[in-house]
Order: sequence, then structure tokens, then C-alpha cells
Amino acid sequence: MNTSINAIRTATVKRRVLNRDKVEASILLEAVRLFAECGFEGSSIATVAERAGLSKQNLMYYFPTKQALYQRVLDNVLDDWLERMASLADARKTPADVLRAYIRAKLAFSREQPLASRVYAMEVIGGAKLYGEQIRRRVVPLLRADIAVFERWIAEGKIAPVNATHLLFAVWAMTQSYADFSAQMTLVLDRDGLIQQDFDDAEQLITTMVLAAVGLT
Repeated sequence: MNTSINAIRTATVKRRVLNRDKVEASILLEAVRLFAECGFEGSSIATVAERAGLSKQNLMYYFPTKQALYQRVLDNVLDDWLERMASLADARKTPADVLRAYIRAKLAFSREQPLASRVYAMEVIGGAKLYGEQIRRRVVPLLRADIAVFERWIAEGKIAPVNATHLLFAVWAMTQSYADFSAQMTLVLDRDGLIQQDFDDAEQLITTMVLAAVGLT
């Protein structure tokens, strides 16, 4: 009897967790869209709730303030972005293979998460007033680790001397522009949106430029 009761309780808890995860995912999806369209100041909890099909009070059970919701959105963006950045630390691969994978991952982020990328870009363009400390705390250590990888390659004679900091800044700018400035690109291309071939062509060109910058062909 106790086994059956425990099984029912366990199943109930699992259903609640799954339902909570589903509701949170719906809220975050609509929040990303709204923050990308209107920025933090132009967005409201009420609008996110309406788009997610919830009451404002129900949404605030999950995220009690707009800033808490915004923080969670940016946390998710940074988690994804930093995970892709970590590929530089793979010591098993050659510098050329690591750089190719890094550029490919950054472009994939722009292709797969364009709205999330824009939310992050808008926060940074606005001076990172609400999320600057998290960027400093989480991005800076990984950037330093990536720079150390370049310095090791240089010391071992695997690549030409290069200012790794500004090379990485350039890679970020080139890859993230395919999300943050895609509207400008599609206007110039006279299309409704970017297609896979655009990202493939960008990957080939950016990779060629970066490998040339470090003395690799």
C-alpha cells in the first residue's frame, strides 16, 4: 500500500515539475521576443503575461519582478554563449580546427538564437546598466582563459603573434552581427530574411580571415 502511495506522490511531483518547466519556458519565450522588440524599459510584465496566455499574477508567481525575468533571460543567453566560447580550451585539437569550430558555434548561436542575441546586444549598447556585473564576473574569466590559449599557441610556434583580445572582439562582432544587424543585411540583400547559405558563406569568409590573421591557411 505504501509503495502505491509513494508512486502516486512521485508521479504527482513529476507532473508539477514538468508543468512548471513548461510554463516557465512559455514565459521566457515570450519575454525574449518582447525584450528584443522593445528593450527592458519598453516591456512590461503584463504584456509578457498576455502573450504567454497567463494572468499577470500567475506570471509573477514564477518571476516576481520584470528585472527578475530580464535577469533570467540574460542568464540563459550568457549560458548558451559561454558554452560555445569554451570550445577554445580543447587542447586535443589543432589551432585551425579549434578556430573553425569556434566560429561555427558563434554563427550557429546567431542563426538559432537571434532574438536572444539582440536582447543581450541591447543591454550592452545601453551601457550594461542592469547586467554589467554578471558580464564582468562571467565573461572576463573565460576571455582571459581563451587569451591564454592563444598565448600558448604563440609560445609553441603554432600560430603567428597576434593580439588575441582584439581578434576575439573581431570574431564576436563579425558573428553576432548576423543576429543583431540581420534587418540591415536583409534590406541590403532585398530578402525577407537570412538563409542557411548566408551563414555558410559567412563561416567560410570569417574563418579564412581569422586563420590568415594567425598565419594559418
